[in-house]
Amino acid sequence: MSSIPTTNDPTVRMTGGRALAEMLKLHEVGPMYGMGGFQLLPFYDAVRELGLAHTLINDERCGIFAADAWARVSGKPGVCDATLGPGATNLVTGLVESLNAGVPLVVIVGNSNRDHSWKNMTQEARQVDILAPAAKELIRVESGLRVPELVRRAYRVATSGRPGPVVLDVPEDIAHTEFDYPRDDLCADAATLTAPALRARPGRDALAEAVSLLSRAERPIILAGGGVHLSRAYEPLLGLAEDLAIPVAQTLSGKGAIPCAHPLSIGLFGRWSRIANELIESSDCILAVGCKMGEIATKRYVLPPPGAPLIHLDIVAEEIGRTTQPRVALWGDAAEGLADLRAAFQDKGEALRTRRASYLEEVAERMKTWREEAEVRYTSDERPISMARLIRELQLVIPNEAVLVVDGGFAAHWTGLLFDAPRAGRCYIANRGFASIGYGLPGTMGAQLAAGDAPVVGITGDGGFNMVLGELETARRLELGLTLAIVNNAASGYVKALQHNMFGARYQSSELSETNYADVAQALGCEGIRVEDPADLGAAFTAGMANRKLPTVIDVVVTRDPAKMLPGVDSRTAPVAKGDRPA
Repeated sequence: MSSIPTTNDPTVRMTGGRALAEMLKLHEVGPMYGMGGFQLLPFYDAVRELGLAHTLINDERCGIFAADAWARVSGKPGVCDATLGPGATNLVTGLVESLNAGVPLVVIVGNSNRDHSWKNMTQEARQVDILAPAAKELIRVESGLRVPELVRRAYRVATSGRPGPVVLDVPEDIAHTEFDYPRDDLCADAATLTAPALRARPGRDALAEAVSLLSRAERPIILAGGGVHLSRAYEPLLGLAEDLAIPVAQTLSGKGAIPCAHPLSIGLFGRWSRIANELIESSDCILAVGCKMGEIATKRYVLPPPGAPLIHLDIVAEEIGRTTQPRVALWGDAAEGLADLRAAFQDKGEALRTRRASYLEEVAERMKTWREEAEVRYTSDERPISMARLIRELQLVIPNEAVLVVDGGFAAHWTGLLFDAPRAGRCYIANRGFASIGYGLPGTMGAQLAAGDAPVVGITGDGGFNMVLGELETARRLELGLTLAIVNNAASGYVKALQHNMFGARYQSSELSETNYADVAQALGCEGIRVEDPADLGAAFTAGMANRKLPTVIDVVVTRDPAKMLPGVDSRTAPVAKGDRPA
């Protein structure tokens, strides 16, 4: 509801910056993150008067990462802002993350006064040209009276189709000048407050062809990508899988599409796999749902094998067939498409379950064998601590309602393979859109703000934490009771491991100084726990999650052996001819 007083006057006089804040309030904006500058000061003053939640961030990249994680957990558009020039350009990495991952954001950026643009104004840059390719849409506000309309447009674009970030570029003079706004223009479209705002269903003929392929299959498999989360397609996905007796593999972005402990869950597929890759290779029908079939999911384009019948369901038509030619293309929303498939099999499920019983028995036996073989890694007592043991100890104490946020590289690969998401939903977040390290701390902050009383645990590497550790001050200021585990291997672990495997243990620019991050946390007024004995991990995680007023940093001293730094063999390290890029 707007804070504008009701009078008989059909217009309301206020600055463009005030109108911007009023429109965000009408759109039920959540916590915002930004670093102010002169251009947006009227907006900041209105945010204060309206009582909106806004937090000063120490780096704009962290602000957009926090907004991204908040949006993933809440399902609503995240909002952040930045001033012109360096503030705007600091947003680029986060924009591309959200664009690639399909995360709805509204990003407000100040720009120069149009009366003086291109006269060497302080911090002026061609920021529209820089930001536009990194956003789903960039909207330049050229008329102050159009602020309400363009904010509605930003929310509509951010939440429709594959969601994504929309930049509102606001010139200084628009933000500072007063305009007479029609009262009836100060409104929001309720459908755009969450994503997806609109849903589309696949065509009937394509759906019938998909039903035919799935009906004939003896060894079908479902590949669930991040689009399942974007569509919140959990119920129809699990329902279809159970009705038709189809195992479900997940990408890093799709983890949590179904609970990992479910008998039909076969874990990650692609570069890292438990049993899924082998099942894909022997499958006679593959249904990919909300999955872009990119490099990691396809193990650099060798999965699925040539000739395997593929049904590809995606909300973005241009993604279908980009890397893998499908037999059937289903263009539409994941939840709607899965629901239609399930309805088509309403009277056929029992016969299919009976026919595929031996297939599911084989799947269960394979998974049982994998778990038995992995147990020695999960229970390792080695010191420095193994990543598998860290994950097991966290798994034992983290509650079902919690959220785990992992940095895009090293932490994501290990947890993607070995951590079991306990429920369907956004209980596991890895920033795989751009896979930038440095997401761990700000992402954990944003997720905690969205999760309320539920514990949020982050895992980041020492390299990623070094990039953003100043945001511990922000987390303390917000009194966020988050827990952040630092995987402390005194290295850029992934790079050092690849150098070890590919270049005979010749290392270059992949090692860090030994640092006690528990001391760093305490120096910033947070709780700090250093763990060197794996037996102490469970107690440390429990203590961190119990502290609801201060951030807790758990400095976990993990293996320094680069031969043990990866969760498996990265297929890209295979021998290659000179000039080739490894698979």
